[in-house]
Amino acid sequence: MLDVKVQGTTAIIDVRENVLRGEHPKNEVLEYVKNAKEVTRFEIHLPLKGEPMVALLQSIGLDAYIEELGAEHFRIIAKK
Repeated sequence: MLDVKVQGTTAIIDVRENVLRGEHPKNEVLEYVKNAKEVTRFEIHLPLKGEPMVALLQSIGLDAYIEELGAEHFRIIAKK
């Protein structure tokens, strides 16, 4: 189950705890992104850099990049 908070047109998806538990929520995140409205902006919080997720988001036509927020806290910003 994804932890998603929506603020206006921004969906904040925090998968840090999921990843630290050894889960791989990639498919759930992609499904959420694909079903979101066209004007949605995504913030995906991860405990690691997440280059594979950025590549997946870019492969489905989104602009996406990574920001480092702190030790073991990265954020992917993507816009649909």
